[in-house]
Amino acid sequence: MKKIAILGAGIYQVPLIKKAKEMGLYTIVFSIKGNYPGFQYADKVYYVNTTDEDEIIKIAKQEGIDGICTTGTDVCVPTIGKVCDTLGLSGVSYDAAICAANKSDMKAKFIEQGVRTAKFKTVKNLEQVKEAIADMQLPIMVKAVDSSGSRGITKVKEATDENLSKAIESVNQVSKLDYFVVEECIEGVEFGAQALVYNGEVKFIMPHGDYVHMGDTGVPVGHYVPYNISDEILEESKKQVELSAKALGIDNCAINADFILRGEEVFVLEIGARAGATCLPEMVSIYYGVDFYKILLQVALGEEIESFTTDKLTPNVCKLLMADKTGEIENIQLPQVSSENVIDVSCDYKVGDKVNKFKIGPDRIGQVIVKGDTIEAAVKEMDDLIEKIHIDVK
Repeated sequence: MKKIAILGAGIYQVPLIKKAKEMGLYTIVFSIKGNYPGFQYADKVYYVNTTDEDEIIKIAKQEGIDGICTTGTDVCVPTIGKVCDTLGLSGVSYDAAICAANKSDMKAKFIEQGVRTAKFKTVKNLEQVKEAIADMQLPIMVKAVDSSGSRGITKVKEATDENLSKAIESVNQVSKLDYFVVEECIEGVEFGAQALVYNGEVKFIMPHGDYVHMGDTGVPVGHYVPYNISDEILEESKKQVELSAKALGIDNCAINADFILRGEEVFVLEIGARAGATCLPEMVSIYYGVDFYKILLQVALGEEIESFTTDKLTPNVCKLLMADKTGEIENIQLPQVSSENVIDVSCDYKVGDKVNKFKIGPDRIGQVIVKGDTIEAAVKEMDDLIEKIHIDVK
């Protein structure tokens, strides 16, 4: 029986752990202690921080793992790279993972290799921020370089000391590093894409539209495919993914890409060397008629994968369920579903559980995924379904 190490036990790693079990793999899950749902599905759990590279390498050697992967999170990607390099496993390299997990290193590589991206500077304090943005157009983005899930990112429209200081404080609350980046905010249409690079080749790119919750910054709370862009922009998106992967040296892993479309130009905000969160692996599976979680595991194990074709593409849409306040769930009402188009409607919590008012992706309390013959039909069915969902928080 092959052994697969999966980093993280949160809600976005649960489907990956379940799929590994279905494939007959021995699943070893690494995570800090906590009320994480993935623990119950693992064959073995090690309560280790997923950023503790040395300890995870030590255990991986002892266990004799055959592969290592994650989904939906960036912070542990360097650990995956270090394990892959040390044990000779299939997956992203450590150098590529470091670049992909650090927005400062990533942007520097992008600029060096000709990837179209926003002007940026790496800074450490308020004075350096003010100096850096002197030749930038407002608004600007202030970003932690070592976080994911939209944490530590603030859009600053007026560059007052107060606004900039608040943005820096947001960085300091989530970052373990003593530096961060400021960059010009490219005004345009934001969209994302999922992709897979396998043996040096980008096997597919799936641009998707995003539903965004606007708080301190925009946080994706849902997606839809297909995304209505021209063939020319689709090709430009694929070109920018290929350039980005080459710039960072990324291979044998999923790619989670964030773009801005300004006119006919596609700008790369950032890419992650892992599959996206917010139901995106499920959407890839539905759209292409494949099992994307299975493919992610096969790539990590160095196995052959099935091909991605465009013969029959299935439109689909997803949205997260969110709480409008912090408190305790007192009632959950999910509708009875008979439609074959409804892939999932679920709540992550039960009555009596405490939840947070939605600010960032991990604050989600559930999800809805619907497919259809057209994206318009799928969206309508999803909206009708969400109207019937009642999750009360007191």
